[in-house]
Amino acid sequence: MLDGEVSAVAVGRSRESPAHPTPRPPRWAARYRVHAAVCDMVCALLAGVVAIFLRFGDLTPYVMPYVVLSGALPVLWVGVVGLNRAYEPRLIGVGSEEFRRIAQCGFTLMAGVAIAAYVTKTELARGYVVVALPLVTVFTLCARYGLRRGLHGRRARGEDCMRRVVAVGHPAGIAELAARFRRERYHGMEIVAACLPYDASGEEVEGVPVLGDFTDVPLVVGQARADTVAVLACPELDGTALRRLAWRLERTRTDLVVAPALMEVAGPRTTIRPVAGLPLLHVEHPELAGVRQLIKNVFDRLVAGVALVLLSPVMAVVAMAVRASSPGQALFRQTRVGKDGVEFTMLKFRTMRQDAEARKVELVSDGHGVLFKIRQDPRVTPLGSRLRRHSLDELPQLINVLRGQMSLVGPRPPLPEEVARYGDDVRRRLVVRPGMTGLWQVNGRSDLSWEESVRLDLRYVENWSLMLDLQILWKTWSAVARGAGAY
Repeated sequence: MLDGEVSAVAVGRSRESPAHPTPRPPRWAARYRVHAAVCDMVCALLAGVVAIFLRFGDLTPYVMPYVVLSGALPVLWVGVVGLNRAYEPRLIGVGSEEFRRIAQCGFTLMAGVAIAAYVTKTELARGYVVVALPLVTVFTLCARYGLRRGLHGRRARGEDCMRRVVAVGHPAGIAELAARFRRERYHGMEIVAACLPYDASGEEVEGVPVLGDFTDVPLVVGQARADTVAVLACPELDGTALRRLAWRLERTRTDLVVAPALMEVAGPRTTIRPVAGLPLLHVEHPELAGVRQLIKNVFDRLVAGVALVLLSPVMAVVAMAVRASSPGQALFRQTRVGKDGVEFTMLKFRTMRQDAEARKVELVSDGHGVLFKIRQDPRVTPLGSRLRRHSLDELPQLINVLRGQMSLVGPRPPLPEEVARYGDDVRRRLVVRPGMTGLWQVNGRSDLSWEESVRLDLRYVENWSLMLDLQILWKTWSAVARGAGAY
């Protein structure tokens, strides 16, 4: 069907009365927003109380105005957060935008109070303001993080906290999107129906039922009780057809999201630039050199140096335990490939028996692809298994970071024989330093398939930022504590 025919039929059907009830926002999202508002009020009240006792100590008549102010702070705080749209359902559960808006509210409220006090010449204890407003911001960020972790846990357990999505596009794109959503359930997206360019009702794509074509999208939304429509890149839905689809979904308050063709490019690298009335998506090149990379290198070496000093007693104990548990050296040295294909010697605590490399030819890898990995590797010592589970064997790699051979965060450091089998796309991993941790470690470690490991490493290379590094380092603690996927 031609684009014009799609648009014409869509306009014709838009005059029809909907065959299914109008979708409503999911109840779990409404409950989450209420819980967030209540937590924000509690955080504001707690911050006010703490500020009073830290600044004044006792409740004297002079302190009573600040008691009243602390009582009004929760309402004021929730109002500021609401005006900054930090309760929007689209921010729930994923991304850093929710936290960024909360931090922005804290700065805005502090500036507003300072300006109001100056203009009205109100005598306001600076100590109270300096304690209360930063505290309410920090408390709220912690509470929102706790709410998000709880939501992720409910989604992981299969509870009904998901957005019901109708995917619109070609079968290959829908299959890939459905597979991603199932792998990463914490995103909260579940594809419940699909619409293809042609009528294929009754068929399935990656287990998702096809309920209509592009002209049936609003009807399918009602039939599947969906609250979101995800449009994938396809030539049939041009700007005019997409705009008309948005008009039809507007009546039912159904969210419309459009997945660009560059699905691995993160938001900070993309900006909308209107040119001649057209919203053009400008994609910046990743920063693989320059000042930001210099800052990353300084940060890596500084943190590695401090960590080596603090963890030296732990590393000494581990080294003695390795020597005592089995014959051989405590450190294992192995040639790995670093940035731009330069080989270096990576250090680890030895977790295998001395003849591990000789016995490798007798074993068959459990995985498919370039990586050699075995879930129950007979060469691993009992102590080595425990060290691997919590990544203690990787602590000597801090020396590699200090030498500039590795980074704290980056792609997985590959073996030379693995690099020899790389395709052109996979070689993109070698344009940055390999890391002690990375997206591959916080998203499954050795449980990942080869294809998924490559996809995560390439995503990191394309979307690197210091903030992303900090997020990965933060998530690494929980991944290492759980020990899942390490073998």
